[in-house]
Amino acid sequence: MKNLILLLALVAIRFSTSAADVTGTWKVEFDTQVGVQKYLFTFPVAEGKVVTRASVDTEGQKRDVEFKGAKLQGDTLTFVEMRQIQDRDIPIEFSGKASDQSIQFTRKVGGFGSQESKATRVAAASPQAGNEPRRRRGGFGGSIELGSDDKQVYPEPPEGIVEKRDGIAHGKLEMIEYDSKTVGTTRKMNVYTPPGYTADKKYPVLYLLHGIGGDETEWERFATPDLLFDNLIADGKAVPMIVVMPNGRAQKNDRAEGNVMARAPAFAVFESNLLNDVIPTIQSRYSTYTDRDHCALAGLSMGGGQTLNFGFGNMDKFAWIGGFSSAPNTKAPAELVPDPAATKSAGTHLHFVRQQGWFDSNQSGSPKVSEGKQCAAHLECGR
Repeated sequence: MKNLILLLALVAIRFSTSAADVTGTWKVEFDTQVGVQKYLFTFPVAEGKVVTRASVDTEGQKRDVEFKGAKLQGDTLTFVEMRQIQDRDIPIEFSGKASDQSIQFTRKVGGFGSQESKATRVAAASPQAGNEPRRRRGGFGGSIELGSDDKQVYPEPPEGIVEKRDGIAHGKLEMIEYDSKTVGTTRKMNVYTPPGYTADKKYPVLYLLHGIGGDETEWERFATPDLLFDNLIADGKAVPMIVVMPNGRAQKNDRAEGNVMARAPAFAVFESNLLNDVIPTIQSRYSTYTDRDHCALAGLSMGGGQTLNFGFGNMDKFAWIGGFSSAPNTKAPAELVPDPAATKSAGTHLHFVRQQGWFDSNQSGSPKVSEGKQCAAHLECGR
C-alpha cells in the first residue's frame, strides 16, 4: 500500500512538472515607454533545455536578442534580456504561462514598470533565396553591426586625448549652484573654465546636455571634459571656451532614480530653465560673449533631442547646434526647421553624429538620428 501511494505521488509530481511544449515561433507586442515593441520569439529545445532568441522591431528599429537564464518549469517560462541604457545594464525579465497556442507574458523592465501581453504561436517564416541576414542597426541602448556600406567619416580620437598631460596649462571644473525660477528651487551645474581664464576677456560658451539617465555630473564621470578641453586647447584644436553642464531634468527631484522614463516631460520643461535661469546665471557670473555666434548647444541622446528642439527653436540664442545619437524626443525636421531659407541665412551650424557615431551609413541607427540627417539635407549645411 505504501509503495502504491509513493508511486502515485511520483506520477503526480512528474505530471505536474512536465514541461509545456513551447517549441516553435511565437509573436507578441508590448506597448512600452519607448513605443510598441514587436517580439518574434523562437524557442528551440535541445537536450531538455530551452534556448530563447528573438528578433525585435521597435517603431522600425530592429535588433536581435539571445536571452539569458531561460527556464521552462511546467507551464512557466522565464528568461532575461540585458539592455545597456545610458551606460547602465538594465535587466528586462520575462515570465510566461504557456498553453498549446498562447503564452501569457509579463515583461518587467528593471524598476521602470511592466507590461503584459499574450503571445500566439505562428509558423516559422521560411527564408527567401538571396536574402542576406539582417544587420543590427542598434536602437535604444542597442549595439550596431557595421556592414560593407558603412564608411568611417571621422578619424579616431587622438590617443591620450582624455589623459592629464604634464607641461600644459589646465582649466578648472567646478560645481556651482543657482536659483531656478522655472523649477522653484536651487539647482546645480558643472562649469569648466579654460586655462588662464580671466575676467579681462570674453569667452564663447558651450552648453552641453546629458542623456536621460544622467545629471550634472554625467560628463565629468564618463568623459573627463576638463582634461579633454585642456588638451584640445593646448593642441590648437579648440579655442578657449566655457563649458556648462547643467541638469536637463527640470523638476524639484532632479535625481536620475526610479522610473527615469516617466520623468521625460521634465526634459521639455528644461527649455525654460535653460533660457531663463541657466544662461542668465552664466552670463552674470562669468566673462562671456552674449551674442548667438559665440553660443553653442550640444547634447547626447535625450540631451541631443533637447539640443535640436531648443536650438532650432531659439536661433536668436544659438548659432551652433550639435545632436549626438539624439533620442526619440526630437521633433520632425519640418517642425524643427519650418523655414530652411531663414535658418541658412541666419548662419546656423548643424552638427550631428548618429549612434556609435564615427560611421556614416546608408541606414540610420536610430529613427530620430535620421531626423538630424534630414535636417542637414533640409538646410544643405552638412555636418
